[in-house]
Amino acid sequence: MSSKMCGFYGLFVCLMLVFCVSMSTSSKFDELFQPSWAFDHFVHEGDLLKLKLDNSSGAGFGSKNKYMFGKVSIQLKLVEGDSAGTVTAFYMSSEGTKHNEFDFEFLGNSTGEPYSVQTNVYVNGVGNREQRLNLWFDPTKDFHSYSIFWNQRQVIFLVDETPIRVHTNMEHRGIPYPKDQAMGVYSSIWNADDWATQGGRVKTDWSHAPFIATYKAFEINACECPVSVGGMENRKRCSSSEDNKYWWDEPNLSVLNLHQTHQLKWVRAKHMVYDYCNDVSRFPVSPLECLHHRHN
Repeated sequence: MSSKMCGFYGLFVCLMLVFCVSMSTSSKFDELFQPSWAFDHFVHEGDLLKLKLDNSSGAGFGSKNKYMFGKVSIQLKLVEGDSAGTVTAFYMSSEGTKHNEFDFEFLGNSTGEPYSVQTNVYVNGVGNREQRLNLWFDPTKDFHSYSIFWNQRQVIFLVDETPIRVHTNMEHRGIPYPKDQAMGVYSSIWNADDWATQGGRVKTDWSHAPFIATYKAFEINACECPVSVGGMENRKRCSSSEDNKYWWDEPNLSVLNLHQTHQLKWVRAKHMVYDYCNDVSRFPVSPLECLHHRHN
């Protein structure tokens, strides 16, 4: 068994995993993913995948399977230079009007301005939970790791294994939590100059096209869910029991540890530029999860 199967952002020892459900782990695009649209905007260069955006189209891909609980990761080098108006997205999502979704959206900017990453969480079709931060490095100069960890207690967004956001299960307070819909894993690059850069004031300069996002090291260490199986049955299959133990259900993965809590506080204090919980113009009455969940 590889350490990648058992590992979890470098701070935990290898945990026992019993293979009672199908698992996926790979670093090769073709084994896990397939193009979703604009096949002619894909460029394969050895282990690298490049997605192109020009004034005719962007491009996107999705996983061949759906998953419930575990960790998904990519390494990504974002659009260089003047990337204003562009968005590169990496996300998990289920299907339907009541879908669940975990989003990374990387918002392009004018040359010399910081790259922002916006995260969002949809539960039962309801989003509007945006947080935005400026990355503490230049994501166009080298590859960086972006990951989503998901279990029945929390969803963690990670950048280079540093937690930048946690969405905690607060069902005991009457707040819905995403735990009964299998999700696909997706990524795309597209034009969003109506909102992406400075609220849409800076438009895409097509003279700089094509805009290119470069990927490598695709990993899905998660519970694979058959399409024919319903949500509740998948949840049961992907949850630990007395006979079957899965690494994502280990007690030390139910909350952040002390070091991770300090990392998250640092990110929020030094790099966060928008939090829906603090936007009284949008939410005169604070969303219920904001009242009970703080990482200040």
